[in-house]
Amino acid sequence: MLDYAQYNSDALSREATPDQMPQRPASLGAIISRIEQTIEDETNGLKTDMNFDLKTSNARKSRYLYELTRAVKGTGATHLVAEQRDAIVRLRAKLAENETAIRNHLAAVNEVAGLIQGAIQRAEADGTYSAGEFGRR
Repeated sequence: MLDYAQYNSDALSREATPDQMPQRPASLGAIISRIEQTIEDETNGLKTDMNFDLKTSNARKSRYLYELTRAVKGTGATHLVAEQRDAIVRLRAKLAENETAIRNHLAAVNEVAGLIQGAIQRAEADGTYSAGEFGRR
């Protein structure tokens, strides 16, 4: 006959192994901290460095957001402690600031592209390259 107490003890010891347990909120906090730092670096880079590598920064953000998704799935929202919830609120605020910096960056890129396009159109409109100059109709 199966000893119920022994069975429960064996089951609990099997469930308690660290490699089989989902990630803890502490690891979630570390991931959020890395994302926050990356977001801050990108926001500052966009504001101050004309040669900022946006592609690399986006790859880093994507990797960290993937890690965040996995960590949240592993812990579940009910297991978040107040510290992690506060970190997520901070992260949202930093993401909003980052979004503004990215929008400003894209607006500047569009403005420069518009200036270049206008200069090209003006250069072409001065008659130098018109079809009439070369006898075409």
